[in-house]
Amino acid sequence: MTEPAKAVFLSYASQDAEAAQRICDALRAAGIEVWFDQSELRGGDVWDQKIRHQIRDCALFIPIISANTQARPEGYFRLEWRLADQRTHLMGRSRAFLVPVCIDNTPDLDADAPDSFLAIQWTRLPAGETSTVFTKRVAHLLSPEAAPAPAEAGSTAAAVPQATAALRQPASGPAISRQTQWVVLIAVLAVVGVGYLAVDKFWISSSATPSSAARFAPPPHSIAVLPFVNMSGDPKQEYFSEGLTEELLNSLSRINELQVAARTSSFSFQGEHPDIATVAHKLNVGAVLEGSVRRSAHTIRVTAQLINAVSGFHLWSQTYDRDLGDVLKLQTEIATTVASSLRVALLEGTGRRIELGGTSDPAAFDAYLRGLKIARTADSAAETRAALAAYTDAVQHDPDFATAFAERSVELTNFADFDAHGAEAGEAYDRALADARTAVRLAPDLALGHYVLGVARENFLQIPEASEEFERAAELAPGSARIQAAYSRHSAQLRHTAAALSAGRRAIALDPLNFHVHRTVGIALLLSRRYSDALAAFETAISLQPDYLRNHVLLGAARYELGDLQGSRAACEVAAATLGGKVCLAKTYQKLGRRADAEAELQALRASSGDEGALDYAAIYAQWGEVAKALEWLETAWRLRDSSLAELKAEPDLDPLRNEPRFQAIERELKFPD
Repeated sequence: MTEPAKAVFLSYASQDAEAAQRICDALRAAGIEVWFDQSELRGGDVWDQKIRHQIRDCALFIPIISANTQARPEGYFRLEWRLADQRTHLMGRSRAFLVPVCIDNTPDLDADAPDSFLAIQWTRLPAGETSTVFTKRVAHLLSPEAAPAPAEAGSTAAAVPQATAALRQPASGPAISRQTQWVVLIAVLAVVGVGYLAVDKFWISSSATPSSAARFAPPPHSIAVLPFVNMSGDPKQEYFSEGLTEELLNSLSRINELQVAARTSSFSFQGEHPDIATVAHKLNVGAVLEGSVRRSAHTIRVTAQLINAVSGFHLWSQTYDRDLGDVLKLQTEIATTVASSLRVALLEGTGRRIELGGTSDPAAFDAYLRGLKIARTADSAAETRAALAAYTDAVQHDPDFATAFAERSVELTNFADFDAHGAEAGEAYDRALADARTAVRLAPDLALGHYVLGVARENFLQIPEASEEFERAAELAPGSARIQAAYSRHSAQLRHTAAALSAGRRAIALDPLNFHVHRTVGIALLLSRRYSDALAAFETAISLQPDYLRNHVLLGAARYELGDLQGSRAACEVAAATLGGKVCLAKTYQKLGRRADAEAELQALRASSGDEGALDYAAIYAQWGEVAKALEWLETAWRLRDSSLAELKAEPDLDPLRNEPRFQAIERELKFPD
């Protein structure tokens, strides 16, 4: 007889028998034991006792929800659902047990189902057509590694409501909504040894409306800032209204008692004119700040209003007329008023913390906002140079403008990484480090300064010093998705998995619609050997920004590590023209027995990158099993001080080399913190 801990109970209405059979067949084909027998669903004492025992003993309970279950207020499946719901009350909060599946378009928030079913995002399998991704997720939940275990000492992995891998929708099959995709990444963040955990209800279904307010319980003191409307009558002033909104958002995020939805997620509604309830439910916030900006030659008028997103009532509104030189203090005034309206007790020094690193010079502020606008969408060397010129203009007007130095450091690093080569790249890295140091000197408690200094030091392979900067930045800015995501990746590079997942979890809560955040956390998951979770992360990133080819390469990498070679090939061929795509295909073609194609990809890569691609060649040869050649190229990468060596300790492709003395010697030289 099958061990109870390995069995899945499938519960359905009799009208859905065909769909249930498809799901059952798919699970059984994957080697999963399913308690499902149409011939036994007849009722009676014997049936009743058997069902009670099975629901008590099964490892997972899969309720199949549909229009048929909606239409039936009574039925045997209702008893099964009630018994499963009762069992959840006896479980720890980290225990994954319920895996709700909907086989049609039944809306989740209006479903006639136990509350415990509604607290978990459903997997939608139309007509019971079951993807291999779903069966793999179920298999993972049944595996010993997914079982709950004590959290590591010092970990922030507190128990949270139960979740399942079924929260992740497959990339193939029928189209799924963007909102469902948001849940994918939220669901994947598993803390070491604890299994799949939800994230304190970071996300609420897009179908939520004010009528569902009874179930909508956003975190206390949570807020989103919608893009302020440009009322200047000049479309060219859009950068100023957008930039001022972003600066106000950043000001609020520096009040640690607030949870502020990050810029990308809040700005995703730009031009859509959504109702406040929709914004609040999608971003899981309790309040929304909106307003307008009218700018003249020397003055600015800002109108702002704060709305309670649960009740719909206005909490506060105000119009401010100020000189342009008073914008920094205006940001502080609005931020502190908002916080007070949300009944947040402000600590002494809050105003100084909000204004840290800023400027009171109107020309410097204007140039800085122009730089932000350009940098936000820059995808060419010319645009990056334009952003650098704007930031340079800002610091020339105000040499004490620490935030502008920090942002210029970011763009210099981007220029070195993506646009420059040889001596020009080296010079850009040097300038990035100098700007980062200046930012920290001017504002020692500016989290952005420590973050960019961490990036700059990592580029020079100063790993211990970089680690200190990343940790300081994360400590100073718990409300910054940008910094928390970066800290997640850095921690994963050091194999500090608990810290990586905790920071990643925080980043996604703050910015659920930012594909860069999902991508960065996905890399952290990949480096942490959480391959299934990384796969879901990259699928989410692609759903949010399908044209960003680097995400397809990362998706291929995750599939490669999972042994899905055809899936890896398909993903990487989408990005075949990129350097990352060629690395991925060189590895994958070799595993598929296509050696000539693999060699062709490697040769194309070498022709394009020369010795600068040494670490990529080392990874390829390591995966081909050619250890000697891999070590030769690894030593070339070390001689060139390739900044990608910062991932040496965690990169899975280099695993075949880890026992080699030459590899270990380089690892010692890098001085990774324990």
